[in-house]
Amino acid sequence: MENTTPKIKYCSINRLVHVEKPFSTILEVSIANKIPHLHECGGNGYCTTCRVRIIEGLEHLSPPSMKEKIIAQERNWDPSIRLACQSKVQGDVSLQRLVWTSAEISKLQIETLPEDIGEERPLAILFCDMRNFTTIAAQHPTFDLAHMLNRFFTILGDPILMNNGIIYQYVGDEIVGLFGTGGGDNEKTCMDAMRAGLGMLYAVERLNRVELKDFETEFQVGIGIHFGRAFVGNIGHPKHKQFSVLGDPVNVASRIQGQNKELNTSLLVSKTFLDNLPEGTLKFGVKTEVNLKGKEEKYELYEVQGFIEFDTNLEVQATLDMLLKNEEAFAEHFYTKLFERAPAVRQLFQKNMLEQGRMLTHMLSGVIYSLSRPDYLKLGLKSLGKQHIKYGVEAAHYPVLKEVLLETIKEELGVFFTQEVEAAWSNAIDLIISVMLESYET
Repeated sequence: MENTTPKIKYCSINRLVHVEKPFSTILEVSIANKIPHLHECGGNGYCTTCRVRIIEGLEHLSPPSMKEKIIAQERNWDPSIRLACQSKVQGDVSLQRLVWTSAEISKLQIETLPEDIGEERPLAILFCDMRNFTTIAAQHPTFDLAHMLNRFFTILGDPILMNNGIIYQYVGDEIVGLFGTGGGDNEKTCMDAMRAGLGMLYAVERLNRVELKDFETEFQVGIGIHFGRAFVGNIGHPKHKQFSVLGDPVNVASRIQGQNKELNTSLLVSKTFLDNLPEGTLKFGVKTEVNLKGKEEKYELYEVQGFIEFDTNLEVQATLDMLLKNEEAFAEHFYTKLFERAPAVRQLFQKNMLEQGRMLTHMLSGVIYSLSRPDYLKLGLKSLGKQHIKYGVEAAHYPVLKEVLLETIKEELGVFFTQEVEAAWSNAIDLIISVMLESYET
């Protein structure tokens, strides 16, 4: 007998699934069928990361709730865009997921800008420049150079995106990151930018030690960070506007970055930027006053060498790229160890383990990216805890999970698994588990 339940077609992956439970939301159907579907806030209708475009069957969804209507109006969505967590399926639907990776989430804050003109907002602005690019370019074939540059921009872009920043632009061998375009607390904005800058230095060091060793090349960078009010909005022809940032703080950040060459430093920040961070947060090297090109007043600059106190977010973020470079291999490694350590758990995983592995790495990556958005992170983890209760996972399973996950991370990272990295991942896993376990108490 033909199955007459509603169906959802995920067009981008060409997959058709049945909606077995009546009145399920699109997100619930995705989760039930092990389809990775971002929902950073746990499906509570706040973060908009679960958004989908309905290709066919819009009339087969529940009407938008008031919450969804307000979000759609604020972000200027057309009617075909719906929140998967709010849309209940009542008939056949074809759709496309619009946000595929956690790396895309921070850019969504641009949607909150006024559509017509934009507005002035307090921003932390980060400039990062590669040293001696001309010399490096002359030493390598163009194909090798393109490969190295792609890796360079990937590992430098990740710390920006992990810390709620957006990549504003690439200018030759330079990358520009913006923090605070969506508004918010100035201290958090500057802390996000600080973690990104230090994360970039970590990333370049690992790139040189591992991937560029065979090319007999080392990349060096100079980073400058400043804070101030700048205009953010869309500028250009009415038919072709582009997101732009204008204002003196942008020029000052660029000039600060340039001072690294003069001072033989790698990461410089302004006094204005530091004034937004608590005292005793950072370790400093060079401290100086300089005249920046085109500016009459002197600027106090500080070389930042790291955090004084151990920072969990930074250490975890810095190892994620290396850890999940081969996501399928990581997932297989983890589940093999888990089933060896706790054979009884195997019965909870009756479906395709390849799909289960993708869900694992999707979840792990999403959690690490969400560390810079703690309110959404907690909502998402509570939702994840409820899902695991449905799967039959018991509270007693979590200590074993932590033990196996830490061992897998240690074996995957090898020599890069330092005491600091171990402590950071232990802290992060404890946070994940503690919030998920709250679902077991209700």
